[in-house]
Amino acid sequence: MASLEQKRTARAIIVGIILIAVAAVVILVSLNTGTIRLSPASIWRTLLGGGTSDEQLILFDYRMPRIIITILAGIGLGISGAVLQGVSRNSLADPGILGIHAGAALGLILFVSFFRNMEGPTALLIPMFTFAGGAVISILIFMLAYDRFKGMIPIRLILVGIAVEAGVSALTLFLSLRLDEDNYSFAARWLAGSVWGREWVNVWALLPWIVLLVPIVYLRSRALDLFALGDETAAGVGSHVTRNRVIMLGLAVALSCASVSMAGGIGFIGLVAPHIARRLAGPQHRYYLPIAALVGLVILVTADTVGRSIFQPNAIPAGVVVAAIGGPYFLYLLLSTKPNSRRNS
Repeated sequence: MASLEQKRTARAIIVGIILIAVAAVVILVSLNTGTIRLSPASIWRTLLGGGTSDEQLILFDYRMPRIIITILAGIGLGISGAVLQGVSRNSLADPGILGIHAGAALGLILFVSFFRNMEGPTALLIPMFTFAGGAVISILIFMLAYDRFKGMIPIRLILVGIAVEAGVSALTLFLSLRLDEDNYSFAARWLAGSVWGREWVNVWALLPWIVLLVPIVYLRSRALDLFALGDETAAGVGSHVTRNRVIMLGLAVALSCASVSMAGGIGFIGLVAPHIARRLAGPQHRYYLPIAALVGLVILVTADTVGRSIFQPNAIPAGVVVAAIGGPYFLYLLLSTKPNSRRNS
């Protein structure tokens, strides 16, 4: 047993080191990518305090806030998806599929309608509104998926989430059509998953959510492992199933809503990242949660870099690039998952 645990730990560490190296390369490429290209040498020189005023402006005022937003949001979405799949015992669970992103989008549209200003200190309130929207919709979904005799039914959670997501998305679209031209343009870019124009204030708005909530999720990873045993077995070994499920769902909603509040309506990362992490590090959450975070980071930073480099001068939102990859992957998972395993999950 000790030997098996050591092998799993060593495997997770090796995979983590490789992903950190990949992430470093992707971030360096992203810093160098844009309408005005900066060489690696000029990037390092500017990071160390040198560089011209133009290089400092490009790197520190335009590219770094955008890249840090994609790093933080990728981590948040990867962890959120892993938690939702663990809680629901369904490998097809994802914050977007469950309707959480739709609730966040509704919160953002209400924010834009009320404040009509997304710049400066006001931007610090955006995660609050998206979290409130996501939380309200999540509570509605959880109430509809709850059975007073059987508790939270995982498969019903997925089906109710899909239905509620459709209705909330329609309401969000209706409200967005009532915005003025400038605010509608912002909302449309956000819904498409664009991180264009992000500033340091957006970084500070997202950073506390990721820094505080991700360690809490990791410390409760054992509760996620117990969910895989089934509610009755988990309760039999002393787990407070309903309470733990509510807590973990709340953490997943907070991470997801905070992430999309600054990165836009980006889907499928919460679906893809946990699957890849599980294949690389095994099923235990204490091993694959950090890997899911790194995979989400790499996917989102790469998608943003590809969207603004390959398609110049017309940049493609990162959400579109992720959807182009995540959509087919979702169909692959749907077709490759055995009916019995879906039923049991």
